[in-house]
Amino acid sequence: MRKISLIGFVMLIVSIPTFAGGLLTNTNQHAAFLRMLSRGATFEIDGALSNPAGLAFLPNDGFHMGLSVQSAFQTRNIDASFYTYNGIAMNNGSPVMVDGKPVPTKSDNPFNKYYKGKAAAPVIPSVFAAYKKGDWTISGFFAITGGGGKASFDDGLPMFDAAAMAGIFQGSIPGHLTPGVQSPLVTPNMYDINSAMDGKQYIYSLQLGLTYKINDWLSAFAGGRMNYFTGGYKGFLNAHLKEAYGGGELMNLELDCDQTGWGLTPVLGVDAKFGKFNIGAKYEFKTNLNIENKTNNLKYPDSAESLVGSYKDGVNTPNDIPSMLSVAVAYEFLPVLRASVEYHFYDDKKAGMAGDKQKYLTKGANEYLMGIEWDVTRQLTLSCGGQITDYGLSDDFQSDTSFSCDSYTLGVGAKVKLSERAALNVGYMWTTYEDYTKTSKNYSGTGLPGTNVYSRTNKVFGLSIDYRF
Repeated sequence: MRKISLIGFVMLIVSIPTFAGGLLTNTNQHAAFLRMLSRGATFEIDGALSNPAGLAFLPNDGFHMGLSVQSAFQTRNIDASFYTYNGIAMNNGSPVMVDGKPVPTKSDNPFNKYYKGKAAAPVIPSVFAAYKKGDWTISGFFAITGGGGKASFDDGLPMFDAAAMAGIFQGSIPGHLTPGVQSPLVTPNMYDINSAMDGKQYIYSLQLGLTYKINDWLSAFAGGRMNYFTGGYKGFLNAHLKEAYGGGELMNLELDCDQTGWGLTPVLGVDAKFGKFNIGAKYEFKTNLNIENKTNNLKYPDSAESLVGSYKDGVNTPNDIPSMLSVAVAYEFLPVLRASVEYHFYDDKKAGMAGDKQKYLTKGANEYLMGIEWDVTRQLTLSCGGQITDYGLSDDFQSDTSFSCDSYTLGVGAKVKLSERAALNVGYMWTTYEDYTKTSKNYSGTGLPGTNVYSRTNKVFGLSIDYRF
């Protein structure tokens, strides 16, 4: 049983750091984004994040503030199909040997199971603020710019189950071949596997910066964002023989680890107005972020001592936030009708990840956004928008604990003008993901073939109140 304990545990500690994250940066910090999606050329208070240079063109001097609360719910499911071992190749009554080891044979039919994962962030708060006086505007925001919830696989993950099944079988071979003992080979029908995986991740961000209105049509922004990372990961896997086969524990793995870290993001922006056109651009530099372990519980076999050092208490792991470029163009067709298009690029390949996982990406992530809003009355504005997200995914990048899927997103909502100083935004956004199929000839290191189909869903609802003092 020592071999499977080692294999399963190493897979656990390598994959968990990115469990609750994925590639998406949380750009949906305000309900105005949910209802329109393309906000990179806005002059409203949510521009403290999406277009800070545009705050130079706030219509009034004084203090402006926005408060937003959102709820997000995701599913992350894996339809797994993989083969297991069920016997030993024989030749004239003797086992076939290769390099001194007996050759196991695979089952006739694959093992199939649908693994359901849920991620929920019932409350995602954010606060925006700006003070404008003449040509100068100081602005900032506080938000959860990464992670923001807890993801749970209550039935574990296929990568662990497959490795456990292969290892348990291989561990039973010596006893089966020992003369005078002849213990049975242990196959999946003889035992039960219980496993579960939870992960939570939050990146709290506080940004401050200055915007200067250079002339009537051009402004510039410079600022910085402090990011604080906190996460927690818990997982276990144990296998027990069924009572009909004598009972008893075959394997036990446990991990309970908290992680923290921080990093600084420099941010630059410009905004240019040309008649009915407005162009907003922003560049966020890469954030060098290392996360430090605080390991509360770690159970593993003695033979894995030299391999678990990277996950022991006090050890640091890279978890960089990639640089991001945003360019948006807005146009006013009529005084009551406006539209915007936008482009985002995330340079994920240059952002350090645990195990240099970023090297397996084929390119950085590209997002294409558009939105339109219509002032139905002086008090009511209706809007909608869409977003297409294209990653540079590969089979080597995708794993059960961290997978992404190309997608498109739609958003709808409204802004209600409550008074000359106050406005309420409400928005709903949902994402449709393209399933990703990963086929392997060496599924989870078992030496057997298998296939995973990764799928996701995402729904977000939000309310925001903006006020000018």
